[in-house]
Amino acid sequence: MILQESLVFIIKFKMTKPLILVTNDDGIEARGIKYLVSIMNNFGEVVVVAPDSPQSGMGHAITVGDKLSLVKSNLFGDIESYKCSGTPADCVKIAKHHILKNKKIDLIVSGINHGSNSSISVLYSGTMSAAIEGAIENIPSIGFSLCDYDPNAYLKHSKPFIKIVVENALKSGIPESIALNVNIPSISSEGIKGFKICKQANAVWEEKFDKRIDPYGREYFWMFGNLVNNDKGKDNDEWAIKNNYVSIVPCKFNLSSIKGTKYLKEKWKF
Repeated sequence: MILQESLVFIIKFKMTKPLILVTNDDGIEARGIKYLVSIMNNFGEVVVVAPDSPQSGMGHAITVGDKLSLVKSNLFGDIESYKCSGTPADCVKIAKHHILKNKKIDLIVSGINHGSNSSISVLYSGTMSAAIEGAIENIPSIGFSLCDYDPNAYLKHSKPFIKIVVENALKSGIPESIALNVNIPSISSEGIKGFKICKQANAVWEEKFDKRIDPYGREYFWMFGNLVNNDKGKDNDEWAIKNNYVSIVPCKFNLSSIKGTKYLKEKWKF
């Protein structure tokens, strides 16, 4: 049965080669996007549109009131690719509405990010904001992150897990208006145990600020901090990653709160 399903997928793939947009927030020259492109090239026609410089922590920022530059790149050989002066969300917008405006994008993949985008980090993440921008456009979208901040981190162990996620997305789809936040544990002797489809952990960054003085006597600050996990359950992404599972968290861009709406209607007076 599994063999039959795999053959059907291969036949459909050959008949209708999917169009896959690849982007990231670490910049077009990052190792993560190069590795992701090499994997996606086995799944369909790939187009790369990525920032021309690192854009980590940009969240869902877009460029307004300033120009965007878009320059063709030869970093990926024969694969059509562009570097953009904007944010990751800008890259998805300009790909959808300019570069590929007359084509149907079948899948958007963002990453591979160097560092975790689990729990609250999803709100700050340029990687995930690119994926969420795709979801806004009703395009199946996935953000991939490796939980290792080293720019030279080992990537090869992520390949089979990325392939499984992408194959499922192309074969079975992703619900409308949903982007997938996929975090892959770093390489370890224990190895990755599998997948956990889970929720975003109830965790926050506890920030600190290191005040310094520049040569002109002016104050400036470096921000740093630690992630404080207040979630004691086993159904969240932080637990999954800590226990060597690939976490998959479905994310939505509609931030409305049913609980908040109910409370205001009951308690507030106008």
